[in-house]
Amino acid sequence: MTQLAIVQTAPVFLNKSKTIQLAVAKVEEAASNGANLVVFTEAFIPGYPAWIWRLRPGGDWNLSETLHERLLNNAVNIDSEDLDPLYQAARKHQLTIVCGIEERDNQLSRATLYNSVIIIGPDGNLLNKHRKLMPTNPERMVWGFGDATGLKVVDSPAGRIGTLLCWENYMPLARYAMYSQGVELYIAPTYDSGDEWISSLQHIAREGCCWVVGCGNLMKGSDIPDDFPDKDSLYPDKDEWINPGDSVVIAPGGELIAGPMRQKDGILYCNIDPAKVGIARRALDVTGHYSRPDIFQLHVNTTPQSSVVFDN
Repeated sequence: MTQLAIVQTAPVFLNKSKTIQLAVAKVEEAASNGANLVVFTEAFIPGYPAWIWRLRPGGDWNLSETLHERLLNNAVNIDSEDLDPLYQAARKHQLTIVCGIEERDNQLSRATLYNSVIIIGPDGNLLNKHRKLMPTNPERMVWGFGDATGLKVVDSPAGRIGTLLCWENYMPLARYAMYSQGVELYIAPTYDSGDEWISSLQHIAREGCCWVVGCGNLMKGSDIPDDFPDKDSLYPDKDEWINPGDSVVIAPGGELIAGPMRQKDGILYCNIDPAKVGIARRALDVTGHYSRPDIFQLHVNTTPQSSVVFDN
């Protein structure tokens, strides 16, 4: 049995170090309540760049640059010691952590950002890093395109975990890649919310016959820091729900088991049994007995993509 904790809380917006401290505190809280799997939302560290949905497309150039600079300076370098406190928390409490991050490229230009999600094992080691394949609409002014090197399902004491971010979950072939690797806990950190989004997650649970965990962003106007540029015009109402959260847990087959947790700060707890996945696939296994490989095949290119290759 997996004791799941979905952390639905606002980050310390655009402050990497303080948000990591907050994440560690939430892991401590979840662990004290018996959790062995803790999930944070999309781009939790240091926060989703929500302003992109309010600025004029292609306009507000100076303001966009100012905000992007702050985001860039607070993004995570996965090869540095940035995330050590989170690794140590996983090791201390012997639990698995799934967390969305703003990742700064450390291999080529060192300036491109990626919307990434990481899985940390109970030994404190990184099990997987997945970069969002297709940023949506204005997100493409912030994030680069990920490749399929992290499009994988990994084993953990909590079950076989796979992750797709937000509208990646609308990509049928990306979902199929998850199903084909025997995903049991399909985790979808997201900025999306509302009944239509939740119904999409229920469809995934029916289609993949797996547990689906939706971890939503939570943010009010009061969570925007006072020194945020043009706050008075972009976020004048401190009581506005910029994003209501809507975290949910859905059983194989589509039944809502916990949530939606709407307009509420806290941790959503749920006990889930990964063994129910195998039973659910008795009637429908879309990459097994219900597939037709003689007609349909999916080829996934897992080769790391790079704009430059240096020969020795």
